[in-house]
Amino acid sequence: MSIEKGLASGGVFLPGDEGYDQARTTWALAVDLRPAAVVFPRTVEEVATVVRAAAQAGLRVAPLGTGHNAHPLEGLDLSRTVLMRMSELKCIEIRGHTARVHAGDVWLPVVEKAAEHGLATLHGSSPDTGVVGYLLGGGLSWYARKHGLAANTVTAVELVTSDGMIVRADADHRPDLFWALRGGNGANFGVVTAIEFQLFPIETAYAGMLVWDMSEAHRVLSAWAPWSVTAPEAATTCFRLMRFPPIPEVPEVFRGRNLVFVDGAVLGDDEQAQAILAPLRALGPEIDTFTRVPVSTLPRLHMDPEQPVPGGGRSVMLDDLPPAAIDRLMEAAGPGSGNTLNVIDIRQLGGALARIEPDAGAAARFDGQFLMLAAGILVGDLAKQTIADCERTVDAVAEWSRGRMYLNYDEVRGDPSRGFDWDDFTRLCHIRDAVDPTRLFQANHELPATPR
Repeated sequence: MSIEKGLASGGVFLPGDEGYDQARTTWALAVDLRPAAVVFPRTVEEVATVVRAAAQAGLRVAPLGTGHNAHPLEGLDLSRTVLMRMSELKCIEIRGHTARVHAGDVWLPVVEKAAEHGLATLHGSSPDTGVVGYLLGGGLSWYARKHGLAANTVTAVELVTSDGMIVRADADHRPDLFWALRGGNGANFGVVTAIEFQLFPIETAYAGMLVWDMSEAHRVLSAWAPWSVTAPEAATTCFRLMRFPPIPEVPEVFRGRNLVFVDGAVLGDDEQAQAILAPLRALGPEIDTFTRVPVSTLPRLHMDPEQPVPGGGRSVMLDDLPPAAIDRLMEAAGPGSGNTLNVIDIRQLGGALARIEPDAGAAARFDGQFLMLAAGILVGDLAKQTIADCERTVDAVAEWSRGRMYLNYDEVRGDPSRGFDWDDFTRLCHIRDAVDPTRLFQANHELPATPR
């Protein structure tokens, strides 16, 4: 049983075909997926046709956008799974204060088009992350402490369900499914083809970065962590340890250096923003780029790579970063530690991220104070060292975590219940049982059958 070549006009690639290896390669280059077929639909009708054909053939369907977090699929037997690549479905529309985009759209062009209308989106820190995967997994933006998780700005989702039907889920149509999609990882419930979400009347932000040599890491983190807890909700920032290779692709000012960054955005006027940032500026950074900027520039603020990379990592949500935790983190990953990771990224949470709104979806809030990602290169001999350093870094602060996860950051296969309150997790599993009783769809973080 197989998928016929003519089912998707963007291409159908089977093992052994020319182009199969390129088709199965995701943004995460270190991930090696070997599915029964890779298909590139160009229309919603083609998505529905492939879903029906896969079901009839006894195959599963794994929808995938860019594949930034394809890591949990690695190691699974995909010999009876169709990898549905959504990159050919693209269309961006701005209607009033609402955006409608298709499953193949990535953030940068959406942000730029919204900005033409004087509006901002709750986009992520990577310009080429897929909009659908980001939103339906939660969505942590530069405006998050003021406006909450991006998933809760979603107003409608269109998808193909396991029976091959094209359906719309919103507050008035299939409300249980609508709740589950907003944070429950959409691929558990169907193939999402389009999504609509709220925009905000924000034209500029006071944004940028502060930079120190890594020798200052302990001092800066010891100041930034308590500042983060008390800072106004207008500020959303990130603390990073960065190790840059000495290669031409890296800006000369950073090339070959180990550095500390605090980057982010502050909403409000210049005077308010400067007052909020004053304690951090008092630490004497060698580079300070914070200034008033158009919101269209923010997708590139974090300097995330804009091309596929062979990387990966581990993450952990933390309740606190007291002095003892900072000491342990510096021992494991700071200057002189021997740690080889390219980035250790600690996001400032709290504010609106900690509150549950009445109409929120499954990803209602983050109940931690910080979110840490440790990542590096997973190629050849470097891979084992990277994984070991990731584990060492996360383990150093595990005492201050309850094991809760943000699944969009969770780049290993594990227990998806760690991303939710237990009652919400059980509800998600019930909804999955109802909309996909045959387990046709395969998500990177797949929900199990309803816990008994």
